[in-house]
Amino acid sequence: QVQLVESGGGLVQPGGSLRLSCAASGIIFSLNGMGWYRQAPGKQRELVARIGSGGSTNYADSVKGRFTISRGNAKNTVYLQMNSLKPEDTAVYYCKIDGIAGWGQGTQVTVSS
Repeated sequence: QVQLVESGGGLVQPGGSLRLSCAASGIIFSLNGMGWYRQAPGKQRELVARIGSGGSTNYADSVKGRFTISRGNAKNTVYLQMNSLKPEDTAVYYCKIDGIAGWGQGTQVTVSS
């Protein structure tokens, strides 16, 4: 059974930065892509960024140029570096492995002055 544990969220002022981490256990997924998603109150969960097994990346238009997704050397971790944060980035952030059911508990990101 796959377990995903997200961490690194918190309260940050507009313009600030956070680095989210996701650690996966229970499966070796070096051949799977991984993505970061977010869900704001009253809104549907949306894809924020994805990294493929070969390292290719894609981002939601709303975060391009501000967020960077990367994988750890051990391949069981994925990161999301978030810079120039805006209040509209406030949400619970989740990671997910392509093709594998299940979500972690998420990590809350709040951007507010």
